[in-house]
Amino acid sequence: MKMRLFLILLVVLLGCSWGYEVLSPDTANHTIMKPEVFTKPGCQRQCGNLLIPYPFGIKSEGLDCAISPAFEVQCSTDINPPLAFPLDPYMTHHIHDISDTELRLNSFQASKCYNQSGPPADGIEQLIHVEYGLDETSFAYSTVNVLTVVGCDDYANLYNDRSLNHTTSKPSQVCSATCPPDKEIREDECSGTGCCQIPITSHANFSIDLLTYKRYRNVSYFNQCGFAFVGEKSRFRFQGMSYLNDSYFRQKIRDIPIVLDWFIANQTCGEAQRDQTSYACKFSNSECINATSSTGYRCRCKQGFAGNPYLTPGCYDINECMDEQKNTCDQICNNIDGSYYCSCQIGYYRKGDKCIANKSQKSQVIKYVLGFGFSCLSLLVGMNWLYFILKKRKRAQQRDKFFRQNGGLLLGQQSREGNTKVFSNEELKRATNNYAADMILGQGGYGVVYRGILSDNRVVAIKKSKQMDESQVEQFINEVVILTQVNHRNVVKLLGCCLECEVPLLVYELVSNGSLLDHVHKIVGGASWLSLENRLRIAAESSGALAYLHSAASIPIIHRDVKLANILLDDNNVAKISDFGASRLVSMDQTKVTTLVQGTLGYLDPEYFYSGRLTTKSDVYSFGVVLAELLTGRKPICMSNREEDRNLATFFVTSMNKNCLFLILEPRIVNEGTPDQLEKAALLVRRCLNLNGAERPTMMEVAMELQNLRGSTKHPWANQQGHEEIMSLKGHSEIRHSDLYDIKMSSGSNLGNDSELLSPR
Repeated sequence: MKMRLFLILLVVLLGCSWGYEVLSPDTANHTIMKPEVFTKPGCQRQCGNLLIPYPFGIKSEGLDCAISPAFEVQCSTDINPPLAFPLDPYMTHHIHDISDTELRLNSFQASKCYNQSGPPADGIEQLIHVEYGLDETSFAYSTVNVLTVVGCDDYANLYNDRSLNHTTSKPSQVCSATCPPDKEIREDECSGTGCCQIPITSHANFSIDLLTYKRYRNVSYFNQCGFAFVGEKSRFRFQGMSYLNDSYFRQKIRDIPIVLDWFIANQTCGEAQRDQTSYACKFSNSECINATSSTGYRCRCKQGFAGNPYLTPGCYDINECMDEQKNTCDQICNNIDGSYYCSCQIGYYRKGDKCIANKSQKSQVIKYVLGFGFSCLSLLVGMNWLYFILKKRKRAQQRDKFFRQNGGLLLGQQSREGNTKVFSNEELKRATNNYAADMILGQGGYGVVYRGILSDNRVVAIKKSKQMDESQVEQFINEVVILTQVNHRNVVKLLGCCLECEVPLLVYELVSNGSLLDHVHKIVGGASWLSLENRLRIAAESSGALAYLHSAASIPIIHRDVKLANILLDDNNVAKISDFGASRLVSMDQTKVTTLVQGTLGYLDPEYFYSGRLTTKSDVYSFGVVLAELLTGRKPICMSNREEDRNLATFFVTSMNKNCLFLILEPRIVNEGTPDQLEKAALLVRRCLNLNGAERPTMMEVAMELQNLRGSTKHPWANQQGHEEIMSLKGHSEIRHSDLYDIKMSSGSNLGNDSELLSPR
């Protein structure tokens, strides 16, 4: 049945596509566009925001990135964003842009300001002199450049040779700007009144002197400064009087570029072609063009081709048929190398640039098109209707299969009240924009957590497992059942689950401020808000939640994976215990449960590890490690430390036994707490880390003691003699231990990753 439907659909689609090819405009024969090559292999492509195309190239050690030294560019990364500068010593200003024929550089400026009495405003009498020079074998000044003088008492002498003695030589040109009272200063005019412009006749070397007629004695009340600069004429528009008294005029002309014509060598095309070893235009579909400003040549792609004519593979064909702006065909466009041609559909003939329908065939074509179109449409509608019915039935069967596979029946058996919200897969797809990558909040070895927005505008976190097998079904249902039994402000609230997709999903309230692990270890020195008071508050909230799970829940719960990564923080940095995938329910008459050992390396209770007997004291041990992390800032396992110091629990207890407590505490904690408060907190940690579970406190006792520590009176360390002794002890060169403080908090250790679990959940 399925094969027959598939064959019918295939024949229909082939017939429709054939009719479309015959009767529709043809854009066939499209050649694949080759990627344009801008730089030589291994060379840097751009400097900051500026693309550096070959034959130019950024200077790199051991690489010839430019066609010659004159075209080498230095990329200065001391500036943000980086700027490109020519290596030519005559061209000292940065590059604006590089085109196929021109190079634009930041221009030089000459300026001088005077006060009302006549002397220079800075008290120094001097002429303003600017020199311009080029490597004549590769560059020439463009004819679009002009010398511009702006002022009311200024003139500039232009010399066509930089080496001339300006005290004895006559200038080749003079540009004068004055403001006579009988003449109006007009915008967009640079004819001598307030502004003057003259063309640059030199292609390689010239210099400028900026001088004044009467030292601004008659005009300084409205214009105190004169300016002279060379740049692209079209980039400057004189604004009249507003420019003459504008104190920011220098900044406004700063980016007016000077334009250089560049060419490969000081040769004509005919001269360059005689030496094929140095000739730059030897790639196919390129041609040589003589430079207009001076003796030299450049390469360009032939008509109908694009690319870099200086680099392999050279110029490639432009497919004009793929761009309606590049062809004039009204029906069928046919691409050929370097050009294209037009043709007409069946039933039409070409007349000039238009396709005209044959009158005898026009009606037949219309009938054929309409009949064929309706046939295709009817078949497609019928096939689609049948396809969607079958697909809907298949989806329903698949949803039922996944529901059973993911423990739906088991959930119904274990859930006493049966009030767990079950979401549909379609509802969660809409909430996460079909599980888009930008909705991911985090991910680990077992799954991904997405941010979702439900139909009632609630923002939630959706946990999606990466894979599922029979061994994980019980764990998943276990987490659902446990969280439905829990109602505590410091425990993440489960809103529901989804079982009808390939992998199961859990829907939680969104705890948006990350885990405690992020704030303690992934920020160098810890988050700024993470004071001793806040650490004790979070510890008290977390221990209170665990105490509730152990003794106040309807069925006692052992978390079995207490760690920083499973303590989340909301927008107000209130702690919430999460991740109950490894948790276990305990009957009221039970004190111990024998189970497969699970947990995270560094947090795992040694007694539980060796005996396999799980008790509430196992969570107390793990919480002791969490409290030690908060006090020391160290990670549970740090392989970069000495072997005896790698395990935080062992290191903490050993340090206390050696009376070195204040050497291992985080300096910020030492500064904020009192000695008595810190000693009590450390003693609580040592009791929690006792190897004998029976001698550890209960989680309720831990929570009460942390509440008492939060209420301890605080005194500044500076008022306590004991603090001064501790500080001097830390600075003593003979007993200082660098491994106690020089901890790299930004290291890549992933304590919360699933790779550190002793067994799969």
